[in-house]
Amino acid sequence: MKLTLTNIRTIKRNSENPLEKYVCNYVINEWHDYDDKTNIFKDVLYHGCQSGVVGALIWYSQTTAFYKKYRNEINELLKELMDSTGLYSMKELFGKNWDGEDPLILDTHNQNLLAWFGFEETLRNIGLNFEQLQDYI
Repeated sequence: MKLTLTNIRTIKRNSENPLEKYVCNYVINEWHDYDDKTNIFKDVLYHGCQSGVVGALIWYSQTTAFYKKYRNEINELLKELMDSTGLYSMKELFGKNWDGEDPLILDTHNQNLLAWFGFEETLRNIGLNFEQLQDYI
């Protein structure tokens, strides 16, 4: 499928996943700021949310609220990642970035990490629909 604003809107409309709808809204809101629309995806996927490219996910207050709101969807993404990689430890998945002293994800650091993971992974999954992004994802 071609990367068009209409197709992004169609994905959003057809989705029952609130996180996917949120990320589609991000793409829609960024659409007119980019000449090359693939860069909406590449900027996030190459540099990550930690780069500040996603303005709504910079501060801990933003990322922890995002994590709490989309926790179920993020957990589903984690399950899919674990099943596809065979890695069932958060430390294995996130390496030194994971705070092993917070296994229940009660503190800001791991909530922040998982918020970024949820956004980036959802954006990647949306991008997989578009032929222009196949070489980049």
